[in-house]
Amino acid sequence: MGHQTVNINFRMNAELKSNFEKACQELGLTPTAAFTIFATKVARERRIPFEVAVDPFYSERNMARLKKSIAQMESTGGTIHEVDVSD
Repeated sequence: MGHQTVNINFRMNAELKSNFEKACQELGLTPTAAFTIFATKVARERRIPFEVAVDPFYSERNMARLKKSIAQMESTGGTIHEVDVSD
C-alpha cells in the first residue's frame, strides 16, 4: 500500500520563490523535494533543523544608534568612511 500525497499551499515573496527555485536547481532538487526533506527532518527530530535567531544588527538599540549617527553626519556634513570589522 503506497503513501497518499497531499498538496500544501502557502505564500511567499516572488523574489524569494525565484531564488529558492534557482538554489534547488543548482542542488539537483525540485522545490517539492527540498520541502519534503525539511518536513521529514522536522517530523523526525521535532525541531527546526537549523538555528533560528535574531540578527543583533537589526535590534532596536542598534537601529537607533545607526539613525542617530546618520542624522549627526547629515547635520554636520560628515564624511562617510569604510569600517574595517577585522580590528
